[in-house]
Amino acid sequence: MSATSHANPSSAPGPILVIGDSISAAYGIALEQGWVALLEQKLRQEADPHPVINASISGDTSAGGLRRLPPLLQRYQPDIVIIELGGNDGLRGYPIRQLQDNITAMIRLSESAGAKVLVLPMEIPPNLGKFYIDAFRASFPQAIEGSDAVLGQFPLESIATNPSLMQADGIHPTATAQPLIVSAVWVDLKDLL
Repeated sequence: MSATSHANPSSAPGPILVIGDSISAAYGIALEQGWVALLEQKLRQEADPHPVINASISGDTSAGGLRRLPPLLQRYQPDIVIIELGGNDGLRGYPIRQLQDNITAMIRLSESAGAKVLVLPMEIPPNLGKFYIDAFRASFPQAIEGSDAVLGQFPLESIATNPSLMQADGIHPTATAQPLIVSAVWVDLKDLL
């Protein structure tokens, strides 16, 4: 990000901050092929001046995101925060309440800093059992209750069950899948812009 981006805050919009895990960190593919980089390209095509900051780290959890968020908010002063976390909490079987509380706290911090929030819900494999999976799914709508945050759609909805769009690990989408993720995110993001 250039040093001049905050030179005239009255006219330049704040950035879109994406705080996520490997899905947003372009795991297994070049960073410029990832959906976050493609989102920045789409914004330019739409003549939208919001820069995009990708603060995603592969393997991150909701607790890690919550720890990292305050200095990111202070440094970048984003207009919009996109939270794409929770998948690693689920894969590790972390308590659902902890996930929900962490996402809720991230929403509150972001809104207190003047940002709009888009939460991208995650899904986890069926081998974790119906009870846990149902609770995991429910944690995302519950986390946004009482806030102005928008709950997006699962960004891998049309991708996760298509082996040709997934890397060999079956968890991470291929470069070919990234434009589909942008399309899914855009549906919910465009109303916040």
